[in-house]
Amino acid sequence: MRHRGLFTSFAAATIAVGVLSIPPVLAHHSFAPYETTLQMKLSGVVTDFKWVNPHVYIELDGTDSKSGEKKHWLVEGASTSILNRAGWKFNMLKPGDRVTVIVSPLRNGEAAALLKQLTLADGKKYGNGAVAGPATIE
Repeated sequence: MRHRGLFTSFAAATIAVGVLSIPPVLAHHSFAPYETTLQMKLSGVVTDFKWVNPHVYIELDGTDSKSGEKKHWLVEGASTSILNRAGWKFNMLKPGDRVTVIVSPLRNGEAAALLKQLTLADGKKYGNGAVAGPATIE
């Protein structure tokens, strides 16, 4: 009977250590909706900034620097934890702020995009984390 108790304790400890040592599985949706080989620069005014998980969102009334076309854009950023590590703060953007973003637009042509880089009015630049990749245009 004593051996059974020791065996049960050992088995429980082994299972606990085994479970704790399993690396977490990271699930994430694909960037397939975005044309990641194409980048464009938009300048405009923030209309909303949502610091939420699983992704941060910036709404922006922006003008495409090449075409001059004005649209209301929804720009998807990384998670709050990734952006915190990249220097972002939950209160760094507010409606009315002027910003410039480099983004990869949606493939279907709608006014939504994946953020590559944010530049604030004071010139400070912030990336979107390694997963989204860097801005490759100026």
